[in-house]
Amino acid sequence: MPKDNSIKSVLIIGSGPIVIGQACEFDYAGSQSARSIREEGIEVILINSNPATIMTDPSMADHVYLLPLTTKSIIQILKEHPQIDAVLPTMGGQTALNLCLEADEKGIWEDFNVRLIGVDVNAINVTEDREKFKQLLARIGVPTAPAKTATSFLKGKEIAQEFGFPLVIRPSFTLGGTGAAFVHTKEEFDEKLTYGLEMSPIHEVLIDKALIGWKEYELELLRDKNDNVVIICSIENMDPMGIHTGDSITVAPAMTLSDTTFQRMRDYAILMMRSIGNFAGGCNVQFAVSPDEKEDIVAIEINPRVSRSSALASKATGYPIAKVASKLALGYHLDELPNQITKSTSALFEPTLDYVIVKIPRWNFDKFEGADRTLGLQMKSVGEVMGIGRSFQEALHKATQSLEIKRNGLGADGKGYKNYEQIIEKLTFASWDRVFVIYDAIAMGIPLSRIHEITKIDMWFLKQYEELYTIEKEISKYNITNLPKELLLEAKQKGYGDRQIAHMLKCLESQVYKLRDEKNIKRVYKLVDTCAAEFKALTPYYYSTFEAEIETANGQRYVHNESIVTDKKKVVVLGSGPNRIGQGIEFDYSCVHGVLAAKECGYETIMINCNPETVSTDFDTADKLYFEPVFWEHIYDIIRHEKPEGVIVQLGGQTALKLAEKLSKYDIKILGTSFDALDLAEDRGRFSELLTELKIPFPQFGIAENADQASALADVLDFPLLVRPSYVLGGQGMKIVINKQELEEHVIDLLKNIPGNKLLLDHYLDGAIEAEADAICDGENVYIIGIMEHIEPCGIHSGDSNATLPPFNLGEFVMQQIKDHTKKIALALRTVGLINIQFAIKDDIVYIIEANPRASRTVPFIAKAYGEPYVNYATKVMLGVNKVTDFKFNPQLKGFAIKQPIFSFSKFKDVNKALGPEMKSTGESILFIDDLKDDQFYELYSRRKMYLSK
Repeated sequence: MPKDNSIKSVLIIGSGPIVIGQACEFDYAGSQSARSIREEGIEVILINSNPATIMTDPSMADHVYLLPLTTKSIIQILKEHPQIDAVLPTMGGQTALNLCLEADEKGIWEDFNVRLIGVDVNAINVTEDREKFKQLLARIGVPTAPAKTATSFLKGKEIAQEFGFPLVIRPSFTLGGTGAAFVHTKEEFDEKLTYGLEMSPIHEVLIDKALIGWKEYELELLRDKNDNVVIICSIENMDPMGIHTGDSITVAPAMTLSDTTFQRMRDYAILMMRSIGNFAGGCNVQFAVSPDEKEDIVAIEINPRVSRSSALASKATGYPIAKVASKLALGYHLDELPNQITKSTSALFEPTLDYVIVKIPRWNFDKFEGADRTLGLQMKSVGEVMGIGRSFQEALHKATQSLEIKRNGLGADGKGYKNYEQIIEKLTFASWDRVFVIYDAIAMGIPLSRIHEITKIDMWFLKQYEELYTIEKEISKYNITNLPKELLLEAKQKGYGDRQIAHMLKCLESQVYKLRDEKNIKRVYKLVDTCAAEFKALTPYYYSTFEAEIETANGQRYVHNESIVTDKKKVVVLGSGPNRIGQGIEFDYSCVHGVLAAKECGYETIMINCNPETVSTDFDTADKLYFEPVFWEHIYDIIRHEKPEGVIVQLGGQTALKLAEKLSKYDIKILGTSFDALDLAEDRGRFSELLTELKIPFPQFGIAENADQASALADVLDFPLLVRPSYVLGGQGMKIVINKQELEEHVIDLLKNIPGNKLLLDHYLDGAIEAEADAICDGENVYIIGIMEHIEPCGIHSGDSNATLPPFNLGEFVMQQIKDHTKKIALALRTVGLINIQFAIKDDIVYIIEANPRASRTVPFIAKAYGEPYVNYATKVMLGVNKVTDFKFNPQLKGFAIKQPIFSFSKFKDVNKALGPEMKSTGESILFIDDLKDDQFYELYSRRKMYLSK
């Protein structure tokens, strides 16, 4: 049956600002969905309050509403667009499902004659209500863990008495495991039960017997109106039950399941999906499996929507789940849709993987002082990376190299733990860096049986680790002159980086690279093709690996490379890697727009990134996608292979920027602002000399390398002082200190964490107003795209401040200084592309805090507020195709737009919520107001100093 022709207009609900538990995977899903539905000639209307996403770009839908995700906003849209026939709530995570349910309960869909597609209300209710879900599974014969629901404290105590400890408490209708907890003792039970009941919007918790140590699996399913079901991907959690899947290291396809158990699991998943409601769309099902030869299966939960795992599964298989799920919601059958990668098979074809993928979460505990850093049922990670390799070991190494936490991979970098007690503790209380600690434990000689006993991680994974350590020991016996080729090739096939091999051989990374070149051990690129090369793939989506040479009958030796280099002029865009606080989805937005602009200019576009949640890693965003770590060795190999005209570094945040020096050293052209100008802005000494020359004021500062120097500087600069390390992201390690004791403590602490760093001490302008400007410069002309005033005073990180566009109370004299300073600095830094400058205003004098000649966090916000494609313009300037004067700027904004930070403190009890110079927000939303009399503005302004911490 083809699509339902009665659907002419669809409302898609987005997921709102990024919080822990719901990140940019829903931007990816929403963007794919909007494109998929519009391809059918159907009108798309979109609601989402997050300005940093591609999803809310004007080009994505026929009408985009940047409004709060409330039923009031839904009613406003339905009144303005009476033509809306259907609503699709499955692309916006839990937020969209909850809003859809609320609108249903209020009778809104019925009032406006709008029907639900992609899911039905019954399916949402039955999967979210723990008790109903349990009853359903009992009815269809799918096993579950012993569990009961409690809606009161007393009932909860009765259940605990019946089951005995350990128990798991899970609140109904929450996101990312909010409020979920393990309880081992009677004492902690009362507190965790109360918290769980408070966290659930319907005051209900499920209490179940803890399946600690069981193995955990997920399946991603799609179903059509005809009841055809395909399983897109099986995912195994390396971490056993007890750690939220969003905080687990996951592997696809499943590695340690017997075939018969996998078939049983498939049958259960299909049965569950068919029994929760009569809808066409996607589902994510989670199971626990007993870690013995019986392999008992227990169903944990089913989510009738696209999820974090479906973004991962889409990138892992090349099968665009959200895109196909949207078509199914419109009535198509799976066998009527083409496979997007091969174009010659149907979407009813289940993907086959001839490679392994490993996902590792990215945490940001350093931003949450006092947070419990152990992992459990409540998700705490802010992003994730994915590595693709020909083996689990290679994929694991590539994922660890993608994390950007100053590690070169597993072990062999001199940064491992050496203390026995510390290693045992980190294994016992699952730590965020356990993926590295397992290797350290093996290196220390702790037996695998002991590691398994503590962690319950399957022995197969531990043996893979042991093999890696064995090869490190073997290589360490040699030096750079006598290392056998076979051993070097094996280490590369297992994912070891040149830096790690150099560490083993006690030589330089460049020497290992040279040796590889001489021995012809070169990366080859393979296609992600959904079908293990059974059919020809038409989508250029690659990962790298190493292969032994093949010898032909006539003696010719070669390795097979599937990435064919064209003779077109090319440009490489470096992505921003994993999401983290200080560098989120807004840089992915910039990268995607950079790619699209370069395409418009006739370039073949090449994207390098390792974040599975993003639009930039969608298989059809760039002309060629390399799903690889944004890590020097990988990038250099791709550049040598592709020979681009140049590389764009200023769109991928600090991740890409940090590679500018290496690119410059290797004579690789940086498109746009040069490395020297980027470095000048980062080097406070050189930058302040420039400001002095330009006669632009800046707070007095000095540079210290130890506590003594800092103390001497304090006498000159005067307290309060802002102390910060150089070359960091999101205000990491910044603090305002008010006396010598605080100064000494903070300096010692910083140098312990970042040895050898130069610390900057600025006189802090107490009570100053903070403002910032973004501009595009072509080296000769400057256009200021937006000036924002922060509602909070100077001293709170710009990412944590409410920023108002345009400013609400800066006089003409101050505004003129901001404009003059911005233009002078942009030209003096020889900026080609984007620049962001931050200011402190005191006594009507505008001081410079810092300048960043790159895309900033605020660029997407300004683009959405004014309705202009600034990243597109800036990229064309970087490429030298256009001058700033070629564009007709025509910003449209009635009243004011406010960028509001969103925090995820609810995930961390007992954490210090005070705001200061170090960024803590995980996302943002946009608020439009007509004038300053608006109640919401008044409330924000009255609270502006509430959380300022020194």
